Amino acid sequence: MLLQAEGCADGMPSSIDPATVAALFDGNPAGVAVLDHHLRYTYVNPALERLNGLPAASHLGRTFSEVLPELRGQAAALRDVLADGKAREETISGRTWAASLADQRFWRATYHRLEADGAACGLMAIVVEITDVARQREELEQARGHVALLSTAAVRIGTTLDMDTTCREVVDFVVPAFADVAAVDVLPPEVGHSVRRPGPGVLRLRRAALRGDGDLDEQVQLFGHSGEYVDFAPDSPVTRCLAENEPVLDDWTGRDEGRGAATAERIAAFRTLGLREALVVPLTARGHTLGALSLVRAEGSPAFTDQDVVVAREVAVRAGVSLDHARRYDHEHSIARELQRSLLSEPRGAHPHVEVATRYLPADTGVLVGGDWFDVVPLQDGRHLKAMGDVMGHGVEAAVAMSHYRSLLRLLAGEDLPPHQILEQLDAMVERSGLDRAATCLLAVVDRFAGVCEVASAGHLPPVFIDPGEAGARIVPVPVGPPLGTGFGGYRTASVPCGPGTVLFMYTDGLVERRGEDIDTSVRRLASLTLPPSGRLDDLLDQVLDRFGDDAEDDIAVLASRIREGRPVLRAAQAPG
Repeated sequence: MLLQAEGCADGMPSSIDPATVAALFDGNPAGVAVLDHHLRYTYVNPALERLNGLPAASHLGRTFSEVLPELRGQAAALRDVLADGKAREETISGRTWAASLADQRFWRATYHRLEADGAACGLMAIVVEITDVARQREELEQARGHVALLSTAAVRIGTTLDMDTTCREVVDFVVPAFADVAAVDVLPPEVGHSVRRPGPGVLRLRRAALRGDGDLDEQVQLFGHSGEYVDFAPDSPVTRCLAENEPVLDDWTGRDEGRGAATAERIAAFRTLGLREALVVPLTARGHTLGALSLVRAEGSPAFTDQDVVVAREVAVRAGVSLDHARRYDHEHSIARELQRSLLSEPRGAHPHVEVATRYLPADTGVLVGGDWFDVVPLQDGRHLKAMGDVMGHGVEAAVAMSHYRSLLRLLAGEDLPPHQILEQLDAMVERSGLDRAATCLLAVVDRFAGVCEVASAGHLPPVFIDPGEAGARIVPVPVGPPLGTGFGGYRTASVPCGPGTVLFMYTDGLVERRGEDIDTSVRRLASLTLPPSGRLDDLLDQVLDRFGDDAEDDIAVLASRIREGRPVLRAAQAPG
């Protein structure tokens, strides 16, 4: 068994917290020591003090051979463990400084290497005097099991920033190694759909994960599937645990005096399944309560011990940190998603003589929302301004910056300036505002009487024009200036023929950008776009997203428009997300 550590110095490896080691092994009847890579003692529990006949202070900082000169021959075995990482179990005989009537004493010692980044940085020794061999071996195995359990917690819990995935990792980690049934119940999210209020004194939590060992897995689902809300009575172990912020150990084999009807009924159902005892520990981080971890053992499993409580608390601490990271991510992601969704679906007035269709497609629910945005603003003389932008970055800040950019653009659009001058003023205003978020932007002003489209770009990808009756599309290279917010300016307007029926297609880089492929190659594929047989812009965008959206790694915003005579039409839709 190799124990992983995070960094080694001359003292105890940094990931092995001295307080945790002391809590785990100070009360253990087996002697436990931690030595550094020079075989100097860094920790000794009371049991080993008694075995060696020396206080801990006489061990710390001294080598094994210095402390126990009569047993210096064991130093070779310790060095072998450091060298090859293979655990060794040795029978030792000799004398220590402890008073004993026996001429010769015998011990059983197990040595395990501690590692950091694949290199040895110390070892752990677990020693028992051979008296009651069966009992001592059981205690030794239990101690080794607890060490092994905690040494793998960091790599098995918190592998993602998804809240429910983290909770499932917690229950998968402790079942069946530490409990027969485990559940993680968390407080309702602060953002999202509201949760109905529970009755007086009742605690309502969302069951994020539940698992039982073997047949128990299906049977315990009767008490609340993952994703459901579960009510806990005031006298339940979970309610008491969160109220006191302390572990609660509840034995279900005794009588139910003092329990409420709801709690007694639930415990009776647990007994029917052979469940006998529960240990509930709080999940907290940064002083905030996140929920509770419930550990249940069935008949035939050993009862929870004080050392089990220490281990459960340590698992809960590590899980709480990971859950806090996931919850803060989920909180920000939800706010950003709602903000962006509301901004992209703001009511817009009808646009005379222009037909518009839009789509917004998030890359994935597990990716922070981006700053993609679009807008259509009517101008004088039958013209209209269309904008497609992408704020750099992700999260709430990107969504807020997107709103800021679009508000400034709408303000400038009323001044009836050519596209490059709008970008010039927008760039200057953003720089003066102190907004620390650059953005790309493509502006297009369509004049239906002149049959032209004036286009200017601030670091954005080129527009695509689809002419009626043509077999392909035109990718029009327009002069590209720097992104907005840099203060460099230098934008230019290009005039592109755009008669009635010509479709102007605008998009963000999420539609075409692919890892390992040149962006120009990706953009050129858009030259194959054609109008669908129906001629509908909505159908065109559906085809585009079906073709290019499946393997997208970033959010996608697309806009298609064309000049039409007669009754104005505006269609806007959003993909589910």
